[in-house]
Amino acid sequence: MSENGPLPARIIRAGEAIDGTVWNVLGHTYYFKANCDSAFSFETYDPPGTFVPPHVHPTQDEFIYVLEGTFDLYLDGEWLQAKAGDLVCMPKGKPHAYYNRTDTPNRAIFWVSPGRKLKQLFDLLHDLTDPEEVVRRSAACEVDFLPPGSVPGA
Repeated sequence: MSENGPLPARIIRAGEAIDGTVWNVLGHTYYFKANCDSAFSFETYDPPGTFVPPHVHPTQDEFIYVLEGTFDLYLDGEWLQAKAGDLVCMPKGKPHAYYNRTDTPNRAIFWVSPGRKLKQLFDLLHDLTDPEEVVRRSAACEVDFLPPGSVPGA
């Protein structure tokens, strides 16, 4: 069994988090939803102007189910948009990024499979404001950010 353990049966309500765990990561609010061997999940609240720059998960597939709003996405060399009701699939090893370039907040459910070290990473990034330290801690937890300027339009 991995450090994440088995998935317990339960309901975590919208806008709530397991054990009250809510992370502030560079302006985004992440509500902890699930963590087990096979997956890690969180709900996001993304104010206008927030983004996660281009990065790669070498060991995890990532998904976004958009609940509210519109995301501008960089996905494997293409710029796309996802709106409420859309599911975004981001395969491991493929560069991706997401941006809220609208004037309203976005909400979504994100999850990765397998869970690996993403919860540990969010624990390490909570309330951190230094982008260089975010990149360093992310790399230690299997998330690799692309160098600034490497993606046109990012």
